[in-house]
Amino acid sequence: MVVGTDGSDHSTRAVLWAADEAASRKRPLIIVYAIGGLQVPSLDVDSIDYVLRTGREALDAAAARVAGEHADMRVSTVLSRDEATESLLEAAGDNGTIVVGSRGLGGFSALLVGSVGLRTAARAKGPVVVVRRVAENAGRVVTVAVRDDSDRNALMHAARTAQLHGASLRVVSVWLFYQNVGSMATVFDDPSSLVAEAESKATARMVDPVREAFPDLAITVETVRAASVAGALLEAATDAELLVVGAHKPAHRIGHPLGQVTHAVLHHAPCPVAVIPRG
Repeated sequence: MVVGTDGSDHSTRAVLWAADEAASRKRPLIIVYAIGGLQVPSLDVDSIDYVLRTGREALDAAAARVAGEHADMRVSTVLSRDEATESLLEAAGDNGTIVVGSRGLGGFSALLVGSVGLRTAARAKGPVVVVRRVAENAGRVVTVAVRDDSDRNALMHAARTAQLHGASLRVVSVWLFYQNVGSMATVFDDPSSLVAEAESKATARMVDPVREAFPDLAITVETVRAASVAGALLEAATDAELLVVGAHKPAHRIGHPLGQVTHAVLHHAPCPVAVIPRG
């Protein structure tokens, strides 16, 4: 479990969330402070010393907070001279889970999710959790968005997390409904009901193996008709302790580095969001 810190309140929230998650999964925790490509030749000795000292103090403070909550947890710290995304990806390797705050020091207040979180979620090989906020009224439920078979990784991650947390699992499949669909499909009295039935059956087929793998896990399945996929997922996550989504990563670099739905969810979710590579 790898978490980034810069000493800000947002990153401290992420550190504590990552520590709780590492404890539930019985994993060690790595706390990373990235200086961001420090150009040593352009700085004097005092400036370099100040930057390094600030990073070390932030790491020590974060480790102390974790020790206060989880005295037996194995915690290590990394002071990296690379930029934040590269530092987190290197620390996590191929199998680690990365946790980041919504934004840190130096971020503009209008940016609900910082560029580090977006870049890391777009490039990571494993799960990335963006901790925007932790809702005080969250229920013991993990919500996961599914669309097709490529979301099985997200579904299994959500099921394991729900079981570890003693929570229930809410599986949400959203299909787009356009108001003029009736005028284009006059053969059927209610074409939307046929689509809903097909979507429900497809989602049920995806969930059946999860029910077998986690027989004691309470699972509910919701097939939602909506004009906005992101809007429906945000509503479904209102009382969730975690929202899990599959990462749609376009091959080109034009537009969002993540799919538009994932991008919107990361900016507006009322709870932490886990982004899982699809496929």
